[in-house]
Amino acid sequence: MLVIRRRAGEAVLIGDDIEIEILDTAGSQVKLGIRAPKHVTVLRKEIQITGQQNLAASKDKSGAAVNSVLRTLKKRQASPIRAL
Repeated sequence: MLVIRRRAGEAVLIGDDIEIEILDTAGSQVKLGIRAPKHVTVLRKEIQITGQQNLAASKDKSGAAVNSVLRTLKKRQASPIRAL
C-alpha cells in the first residue's frame, strides 16, 4: 500500500486518466474529488461489500424459503387507504 500525504487542493494521479483531488479536510474526515472515465466504476468499499453479502445471501435460499416469504408478504398487504 502506498501511503502519501496531501493537503487540500493537491491531487494524486492513478495511471493516465484517474485523478483524486483532496477537496477539504476537517478533523478526522477528508473530502475527495475523483475524476475518472465513465467506464471506470468508482464505489465506496462498504457498498461493494454489502452488495456481495446480499448476493451471497440470496443464493443460499431455497425455493420453499422464498415462497414462505412471499406468503408472509401477501398476508401483510394493507387494505386500501380510506379518506377521512
